[in-house]
Order: sequence, then structure tokens, then C-alpha cells
Amino acid sequence: MFSATPLLCALLLTSAAFGRPETWEERASSSFRGPCDQIAKAVSNASQVFFPPSTQYLSDIYHYAPSSTQESACSVEPGTTEDVSKILRILGSTRTPFAVKGGGHATNPGFSSTKGVQITLARFNRTKVNYKDRTVEVGAGLTWDQVYTALNSTKVNVVGGRIPGIGVAGLTLGGGYSYKSSQYGLAIDNVASYELVLPNGTITNVTSQDKDLWFGLRGVVTNFVLKSHPQAQIWAGIIFYSGTQLDAIKEAYATFQKSNDTKSSLLINLAYASGQFTITVMPFYDAPTPPPGIFDEFLAIPAILNTVSTRSFSDLFLNFTSLGLAAGGLRTFYGGIPVTRYSPAIFDAFKNLTVFWGTRLGALDKNASVITTLEPFANTLFSHGAPSAYPPDRSHVVFPSIASCQWSDVSLDATMARALRQTTDEARAAVLADGQNVSHAAIYVNYALFDTPLKDMYGANVPRLRKIRAEIDPEDVMGLAGGFKF
Repeated sequence: MFSATPLLCALLLTSAAFGRPETWEERASSSFRGPCDQIAKAVSNASQVFFPPSTQYLSDIYHYAPSSTQESACSVEPGTTEDVSKILRILGSTRTPFAVKGGGHATNPGFSSTKGVQITLARFNRTKVNYKDRTVEVGAGLTWDQVYTALNSTKVNVVGGRIPGIGVAGLTLGGGYSYKSSQYGLAIDNVASYELVLPNGTITNVTSQDKDLWFGLRGVVTNFVLKSHPQAQIWAGIIFYSGTQLDAIKEAYATFQKSNDTKSSLLINLAYASGQFTITVMPFYDAPTPPPGIFDEFLAIPAILNTVSTRSFSDLFLNFTSLGLAAGGLRTFYGGIPVTRYSPAIFDAFKNLTVFWGTRLGALDKNASVITTLEPFANTLFSHGAPSAYPPDRSHVVFPSIASCQWSDVSLDATMARALRQTTDEARAAVLADGQNVSHAAIYVNYALFDTPLKDMYGANVPRLRKIRAEIDPEDVMGLAGGFKF
């Protein structure tokens, strides 16, 4: 799903940081209330429109990051695909700004929020296993932890998100990295079909036979049919280390990367918060016990806390929730850093950037934190899928590293955006200095800051995507929504 111009996002960010807050009376005086009333009259009893300050309205506009939340004129919870069609027709004909929210984890202001009409897909919450077809139907309003809970007793699973709260729709349409990606590819590589409402309101089922729509979706996805894979118990958890263990972590990683075992996965977070540098490692193995050697060195390093165990897949997410991971509540920005290998020099560069910016931003906001994340995968990662908008080049693997910052003071929004931009620029310079050919490597869409140029994410695919947009959405209905613009 294509989504808000860098200029619009920058204006939203600037107004949030420096502008006088509007009163509700000022917002209500806008023309957006009219389309809300039209939608309320047009939709069936399966759908509902909510207005502030109702509890459901507040839930509908809620985002993981407060910096991504806007007060819309109303929120709409469509309950049928036909009602989504009616809603899009009304919004297109009235030229009303809107946003589509799945899980609400977007960290770019205005990408899944709006001051117009907020569409929330919460009622598209079905999970159904089709054993014969080896697929799972998943509603676009679900989060991945909800999907995994629903699949817990089925002995099958799908390729999806890695922490609680991540929405099915946003992760999949952006590409989608998973604990299972080294085995099966990206989430987008594991889609069998989409139920899609086109910008003109037409409802269609999109498969790989629909070349252009399959390559670059344009509209609102209400349901995904995903390929399923067998699922037994896993071996996984989280290990917290003191920052003094970085050298030992580097050595343990060097051993891990030699294994080439596609059932294994690893996330390494380097974090600075409250004056402390810490390291978090999240090992994963898609079986009850990993073979000897892959993770042994990590387990031998003295740790502050270790929750790794044999467990069900859904229990891993309960473990993350109990530790407060992905709880939200702080303003948040992400920035992507393409990397082709994690050498000792890259570990050091990421650590230095984390501490430098963590110290500097922490002096401005006591709740500020900076995290850089290393995400290695098998070199066969991109061989599992067909050409897609992202990644634009499947001939070699690029790891989707990320820098993120969190804070609480709304007046620091613009400062944090500038800091994150500089962090990712300096990180990319360090990667180039390490001899890695990432000059034109694609930034992972779901990690890209709001003003990232299209070519930096989609590369040579940009002209084709613009052509698809012009053909599928000549009235630019989706241009009224948030996200990156084509």
C-alpha cells in the first residue's frame, strides 16, 4: 500500500513540534465532518463511525508511538469489504484526507494517521487455517502476536513479525522480515493472495497472475492468504548483557555467522538509555533445541538476565510482553541502515554512534534512548520470492539494520528527526568505509524515515511503480492517504 509526501510529513512534524495546538472546535469546523456523516449513512450495520471524545474513537486513532497519532475528524471501523468500497468512493469523490491503520505501529507521522477520516481495520480480525491448501487467511486488522496465538494449537505457522504489536498489513506490504525469513523469505514472499479494494472502490482478489497489482499494490488490503509452514516448539528468548561484554558478543557473532543454518535467527540491540550502554541478544532456533555450537558462545557470556528456553512460538511473544518490549508510549522514529556484513568494525561503529547520540539526546530529554539493531540473515534470503517493489535487487542480500530513537518531549520532534538522519548517514559512511558496496543498497521500507527518497528504497523500480499508480489510481485517491508517494 502506497502512502504521505515528505513535504506533508515534514509539515506535520513541524506543526507538532512548534505550532499552537488546535482546539477541537477548530478541527470540527473543517469540511471533514461532512464525509464522516456521509460514511455513517452509507455503511451497513457491520460497520460504525465514531467521533471524539468517545472511547472507541480514542482506541481507533491510537498508535504505538504518540508521535504517529493525530486527532481525526472521525474514525471508521468497516466490518465488510463492501463497506470499505463505499468508504473509499466517498473519500475519493469528496477529496477527503484519510489514513488506514492496521496494527498502528507506523513510526512516521501521518503515515497511518490523519486529521481527516481515520479508517481502522480492527474488525478484519479473522484467522483461518486451510490445511488442504497449506494456507492461512489473516485479517488485515490483526497484529502478528494475535495471529500466532490463534495458530498456537494448529501445528502450522506463517512468516510474520518478530515482536508484539506489529500489524500484519504494514509489515507484509513493506516487505516483512521474520525469524523464519532465512528459511522461507520475506513475509511478502509468502503471500498467496490479497483481498484488495482498489482506489475506485472495486473489490478484487489479487494473485501472482495480476502482474502489476501483485508487484505494487494500490488500494486497501482487507485480507491476506498466507502460505503456511509446519511449526513445532522453538528455542528462543532474550538475553540482557552489560555493555562491557561487546568484545565477547563480537566473537560469539563471528561463530554464529559461520553456521549457515537457516533455522537460526538473531537480533542484536545496542542501546543507550539513562546513562548506560547495554546489549540485548535475541537468539531464535526453529526447533526445540539448536545444534551444538551455534549459540553456545552467547550462552557462555555472563548475562544480567536470560529467558531463552524451549517454548511454543506464541509463548515467545508472551515472554516479550512480560518484559515490557514493544509496549509503546514514547515518541519514536526509525531510520534504516543497509549492511552486507557485520564485521567487528561495524559493531564498534554502531556502538560509538549509539553512545554518542544517546548521551547527547539524553541531556535534552531524560526519557530519550538510542538503539541500533543488527539483523543478520542467510545469504539466500532473497531467493525465495519473485520480483517485488521491495527489495528492488534480489541478486545479493542486504541486512535491514535499524537505528531508532525514543523520547517524551513533543518540542524535540524536529531535533530527534535531524539526529536520527545524521545517525543513519554516519552509520552508512562507516559501512562504506568498511569496504561494503552499499552506495545504492535499498533501505528497508518499514525502517525508512518519513523523508527518505523513493529511489533509496525502491531503486530502479520507481518508474514502474509510478506507472502502476497512474494506471490503477488515475484520480490519485491513495494520494489522499499517508505514506510514501508515487
